[in-house]
Amino acid sequence: MRRIGLAIVLLWFLPGGLSHFLQTDFFVSIVPPYIPWPRAVVYISGVFELLGAAGLLLPAWRRRAGIGLFALTICVTPANINMLLHPAQFSEIHLGGLALHPSPFALWFRLVIQVALLAVIYAAAIRPPTPARAG
Repeated sequence: MRRIGLAIVLLWFLPGGLSHFLQTDFFVSIVPPYIPWPRAVVYISGVFELLGAAGLLLPAWRRRAGIGLFALTICVTPANINMLLHPAQFSEIHLGGLALHPSPFALWFRLVIQVALLAVIYAAAIRPPTPARAG
């Protein structure tokens, strides 16, 4: 189960980190207006997502990477809340030439997914492994 969790976290953050550089304008658009330098924040968070994903692959760094990704996930919560509080601004989202129209349910679901992601990060990368049961 731990390997499945690691795979989920890796498959979330590796493409997610890359998308900060490939879909920068989208990520800049969801940064709340009270956060300064949104483009820099998007690039920095993308770098940390990629570093965290890489760290998951190295057993010696896995727990540190998990803690970093857990903290990063909490830090990006304001972007998801911003989308939820201002749904009219996000009635049409452009990603890679596609125009998406997220429903209010989808915006709420993003927060649910975020909580689930935190649980998977903790279980797969932060929580100490349980010793194998004898006999």
